[in-house]
Amino acid sequence: MNDSLAIGSLVTAEYKTGEYIGEIVEMSSASKAAVKILAVLKHPTQGDLHNPMNPDVAFFHQRRALAFGEIALMPLYTIKPYRGEVPDYAGSLKKSLDLELHMLRQTVKWAERSIQELEQLKSEYSV
Repeated sequence: MNDSLAIGSLVTAEYKTGEYIGEIVEMSSASKAAVKILAVLKHPTQGDLHNPMNPDVAFFHQRRALAFGEIALMPLYTIKPYRGEVPDYAGSLKKSLDLELHMLRQTVKWAERSIQELEQLKSEYSV
């Protein structure tokens, strides 16, 4: 266990597919700590994590970010000390959501461009 992690410590922590800034409120076990959410660094990923990038799955998961003040048990290996000013929760949620949307839109653009290039290659290959 990291000796710098204690009750009251400000930390970054990953929970499922999101990343948060929070405060340790309890050292629950040798492997987990209870963290109170203060800000969002990375919005959780949508969809089926066992079938990434596949929209045609039986259950496409919608994942919400943890709420301000919500307490979640985080694995200690995902928790790191946080130094710096804690951003406003609402602003951090908007920023993380906008970034996730931007990255997905870039992925769509990349896929469309890749399809265009592959279609051109297909005609050149005569296949």
